[in-house]
Amino acid sequence: MCRFVLYMGPEIRMSSLVTEPTHSIVVQSYQSDEREEPLNGDGFGVAWYPPDDRSMPGAFRALTPAWNNRNLISLSSVISSHCILAHVRAASPGLPVTQLNCHPFVRERFCFMHNGGIGEFRAVKRQLSQMLSDASYNWIQGTTDSEHIFAWFTDELSTAVGENPTEKVANALLTTISKVEQLRRSLRIEAPCDLNLVVTDGRSAVVSRYSSGGAKPNSLHIHTGHRYSCDAGDAKLTPCEMPTVLVASEALTKDTSWRSVEPNHLVVIDESLEVDIRPIMIHSC
Repeated sequence: MCRFVLYMGPEIRMSSLVTEPTHSIVVQSYQSDEREEPLNGDGFGVAWYPPDDRSMPGAFRALTPAWNNRNLISLSSVISSHCILAHVRAASPGLPVTQLNCHPFVRERFCFMHNGGIGEFRAVKRQLSQMLSDASYNWIQGTTDSEHIFAWFTDELSTAVGENPTEKVANALLTTISKVEQLRRSLRIEAPCDLNLVVTDGRSAVVSRYSSGGAKPNSLHIHTGHRYSCDAGDAKLTPCEMPTVLVASEALTKDTSWRSVEPNHLVVIDESLEVDIRPIMIHSC
């Protein structure tokens, strides 16, 4: 399993999330607190949205462990953004460790990250691929279940309905999770799906904490309503009128305002950075 963090709010340096805090995403790459195996060393990636709202996100992904990549340290110290994603990977058994399999994945304006996996993905992959549009199938470059889920999500988004763009994204992600589960049931796969998913267009975001079959989902935490900063390794959350949202596999600070997202719930962050946490309603297998 992996570790990730999503930040949305006033513009900050990427290093404030990635390298500076005492429990930064780099620290989580070698010392995760909420996984039985503390290492997440099978590559990493970061993505960010520039101030120009019309621009596509930038991304940097590498195969090396995050803890010893000098380029990550250098870039994160000079890149600032209002929306930042960071991910450290622990490859699922049987999936290759390559740069193409590192998160976040980017397609047009959307960025996507995943912590978890589709149970027995090799038994599902062929059928899942056949359900994709030609454009989405041809877009896939790596071999992960994560990239296939993202491709399926973009297909669902093209036909999703909702009263605003954020609700369309939320409905498309819910439909994707539901169809992954339907496919698993149809193939009589007993291994559960672990689907902690993040998708954003830089303006709004939707994050899931989900596991099927009654299994406990991977950890997920949220903090809202305070400005986030990091000074000399001390990450701080201070009162601020401007909205701030952080969603992370593990809390970056010891601040007690972090709270755990309930299992099988969806975090919906609209363009005003208002947060709605709602249950994921999918029938048990």
